[in-house]
Amino acid sequence: MDVLSADWLGICRRIVAAQETIFERTPGSAERTVYEGVGRGGDRTLAIDRECEDAAFAELQELAAAGARFVAVFEERGEVGFGGGGEARVVVDPIDGSLNARRALPAHSLSVAVASGPSMEDVEFGFVYDFGAGEEFVARRGVGATLDGQAIEVAADTEKPELLGVESAEPGRLRPLAEELAGRVFRLRVIGSIAISAAYVAAGRLDAMLSLRPCRSVDAAAAQLIVREAGGAVAFGDLALGQAGLDLEARYPIAAAAGRRALATVRA
Repeated sequence: MDVLSADWLGICRRIVAAQETIFERTPGSAERTVYEGVGRGGDRTLAIDRECEDAAFAELQELAAAGARFVAVFEERGEVGFGGGGEARVVVDPIDGSLNARRALPAHSLSVAVASGPSMEDVEFGFVYDFGAGEEFVARRGVGATLDGQAIEVAADTEKPELLGVESAEPGRLRPLAEELAGRVFRLRVIGSIAISAAYVAAGRLDAMLSLRPCRSVDAAAAQLIVREAGGAVAFGDLALGQAGLDLEARYPIAAAAGRRALATVRA
């Protein structure tokens, strides 16, 4: 079975349904703040992180049982070969926006990317589900991007973005950013999930977004395809898309925008 031709939309929707059951069972911050060690991505692991990743893992096991060969990249488990591995990559972040999820804030997401090779350039399918809004962002390479089944596109490109989404917004990082952007950007918005912020750029809700510290492949692999297929532009620092790897150890800055002019303002 070719992993790229699998019913990824169906797979992702089943993972969403399983995760929603987990969140319903742990509705408050106290229930969600149960730690279980440190994951392969380097962050402290919550019980809900592990449970949500288990739900995704079970779906991939069924896919492998049907004959698919691929390597999955998980935030907690790291890289796992299915069916003997292969060139294809499945990059999964069950909870992008873990702090939001832990504090029972609604803006957190499931992010799934399916790639034919080891880099961002190779991503063929991207899926981001915003659990707070109940919205489904999907992109297929060369086909376009959708929000709940309707085609989406980025806002008009401009050198002075009206709304800029900011991620990894530690206070110490915000002050120099604000000074640099004074007169260049009208307002800042902090969502708390790289995948959602980038998807909002794709839908024309934000003009651009950036993370103030390097991100990982699990944070951005799906959303960057959604932005590009909606007509936007994405940059991973000075790396070309083919140089931005999907392995868990990779780290790079990310910025996404409606077009090259807005992207240049943000990157500057």
